[in-house]
Amino acid sequence: MEQVVNESVFSKIKSFILQSKRVWHVLKKPSREEFLMVAKVSALGILALGALGFIISDLIKLFS
Repeated sequence: MEQVVNESVFSKIKSFILQSKRVWHVLKKPSREEFLMVAKVSALGILALGALGFIISDLIKLFS
C-alpha cells in the first residue's frame, strides 16, 4: 500500500515538473508597455479594494 502511495506522489511530482517546463518554454519577457499596463491595472485594483474596505469599515463604525 505504501509503495503505491510513493509511486503516486512521484508521478504527480514528475507531471508537475513536465507541465512547468512546458509553461517555461512559452513564456516571454513583457515589453515596457505591457509591464506598465499590468502595473497600472494592479495599482487600480489595490486602490479599489482599499477604498471598499475603508468604506465598509466606516459603515460598521457608523452603525455600531
